[in-house]
Formats: sequence, C-alpha cells, structure tokens
Amino acid sequence: MSTALHILILLVAIAPVLSCVYLGVLTLLSARLPTPRPSNQDMVFDVLIPAHNESQVIVRTLSNLQKLDWPASNYRILVIADNCSDDTAELSRQAGAHVLERQDATRRGKGYALEHAFAYSAQGPATAVVVVDADTEVTPNLLQACAARIEQGALAVQVNYGVLNPNDSWRTRLITIAYGAFHAVRSRARERMGVSCGLRGNGACYTHALLRQHPFNIYSLTEDLEYGVLLGLNGIRVHYADEACADAEIIDSERGARTQRSRWEGGRLAVARAYAGRLLGHAWRQRSATSFELALDLLTLPLGNIVLQIVLLALVAGGAALIVPALAAWLWLPLILLLILAAHVWRGWQLAPVGWRALADLAYVPFFILWKMYAKLRTRGNKGWVRTDRK
Repeated sequence: MSTALHILILLVAIAPVLSCVYLGVLTLLSARLPTPRPSNQDMVFDVLIPAHNESQVIVRTLSNLQKLDWPASNYRILVIADNCSDDTAELSRQAGAHVLERQDATRRGKGYALEHAFAYSAQGPATAVVVVDADTEVTPNLLQACAARIEQGALAVQVNYGVLNPNDSWRTRLITIAYGAFHAVRSRARERMGVSCGLRGNGACYTHALLRQHPFNIYSLTEDLEYGVLLGLNGIRVHYADEACADAEIIDSERGARTQRSRWEGGRLAVARAYAGRLLGHAWRQRSATSFELALDLLTLPLGNIVLQIVLLALVAGGAALIVPALAAWLWLPLILLLILAAHVWRGWQLAPVGWRALADLAYVPFFILWKMYAKLRTRGNKGWVRTDRK
C-alpha cells in the first residue's frame, strides 16, 4: 500500500514540480538587463497598426506614436483598417497616418491584415516593421530599443508588453501583476539565457530580411506566438528589449475581459498542442536550447492552473498520510511549490506599475482563478477577428 501511494503522489507531483522549477529559475534570472544604444538614428521603420473597428481608441494611439524619439523622416505610421464598418480609416487619415484599407469577407483576421501590411511595407525603404495594437501606447524609446538590437544582429525583437490601465479595478491590477510575471520576469530571464523570448505581437519588431526569409503567413488566433515558435524551429531567436514598453488597454468589463482571456488562452493551448512535441524533437535532434525552452514555455500552464495542481497534490498527500502516517513528509512539497510560485508572483509585482494596494487584491485570486476557468469554458473556435467589447 505504501509503495502504491508513493507512486500516486509522484504522478500527481510531476506537472507542478516541473512548472515550479522552471518558473523558479526564471525568477532568479530576472534581474535588470543591459541597455544598448543605437549608434545612430538612420534606420527606417514602418510602425504598423492593425485595426478592426477601432474608432474609439485609434486617435489616442496615433497621437502617442507621433511622439517617438526618432526622426520623423525615418519612420512612417501605417494603419491597416481591416474589414472596418466604422470611421477608423477616416480618423486615422485626419490624424496624419498612412491608411491601408482592406475588405475581404473570407480572409478575415489579424494574420491576414499583417501579411497585407508587411507586403506593402516591403515595397518602401523601411529596414524593419514594428507592430502596435490599436489600443496601445508605447514609450518614446520604442524605435531606439529595436534599432539597437537590430544593429547587434537581431532579426526579431519584442519589447516589454504591459498594461495601460492597471488601476481600473482589482481585476486589472491582478492582470497587471500577471503581465509582470509572464512578460517582464520570463522575458528578462530568457534573454539572459540567450534563448528566444517569444513574440507577443504587440510591440514586436521584424526586419524585412527576416520576413523575406520566413514569410508571415500565420492566421491563427495567436499568430504572434505561433510565428515565434516557427522562428525558433528555424534557429532564430527573438531578442527582448526590456527598456521599451507597449502598454495595451485591459478591458475591465466582465464580458470584454472574458473575450480577451478566451482568445489568449484558447489560442495558446492550440499552439501548445500543435508545436510542443515538434519543439522537443527539434531540441533533441539539434541540441537546441531555444527549442527546448520554447517547449517548456508552451507546456507551462497559467499560474491559476498550477495552483490547482498544487492543491490536488496537497489533498492526495494529505489523504495518503491519513492512511500511512510516514507519508506525511510529502506535505512539505506542496508548501515549497507554493512558496516558489509566491516568489514568482512577488517578482511580477515588483516589475509591474502597481503599488501596495495590488498585493491586497491578491485576496481575489481564488475568484480570479474561477473566472479564468469559466472564460476557458466559453472559448469559441472562431478564427475571425472579433473586436473586443470595450464597454
């Protein structure tokens, strides 16, 4: 009986132990990174804004992008008004942007819009393109950060992805902490390890040399994540620029937040199913640390799911200890795992633009986990570009 219970506990412990060890290592490696500077400001960029019915926010975003610390003659702002039925295109023109209008009832989605924009940009003088979502504000050093990495040989760059409205509610504060952990902590560590930090889409920079070699023809819900994985399989890592930020608006309404969460996590799960095995196989055959780490990233569940795994482990270990008291030593394991997760969340809080009040909001975590599980159950398989309800 004792042996069987040991085996049961081990089986339940495998997933949360691997996840927590991985997150613990990333936490330890998340110190500030060096900040390179470009040698000059001669590099030419196109800043691309894919927009589907974004008239509520597009003018604010364009106003922000016109303040970049880069010569105005060396960057162009392109809005891709994709299948819009509002006045996004007209407002963008009035705000001084170059507008590409696209209407295609069958080829719908952000991936198609980006493919169209990349092809258009390739006809001009730009060395690289930077993608910024329509609800986003960026730091003035966006192009400086990208140019510095490209000068060092990078073909793809991802800047820090943050939250524009962190203090709107307890939900946005918790999401901001999660962003700090998922984007800043992980990306700093991955850059320090010399592997790919992955692509988040918003604040992503691609050189045209890369796009010619590896065309962007991804049309899934998480086209950015998938493209980053494909780059890794081809031996190309995404470099991380920690000093620049792209801060997107997080929807505070329950309905809108659920839509965002469903798309993100549903799309991520689909990519994990499609590519985790391929990445592990490539890592083994090519001895590729980049592919191995990308697989670990995909296989690591969201923090809420890991907490549920640890709770299950504690219940199994506790039940086993009631039957065989000598097994009570196993109860230390879930406690240690929770401490590792707590350190990871704490580090995420340190790197997030929220104050001490956000720590008190951690009391909402059980409700947040339940809300996320509900959002997953409501995930739809629609691959079209469905605009998030901002109300």
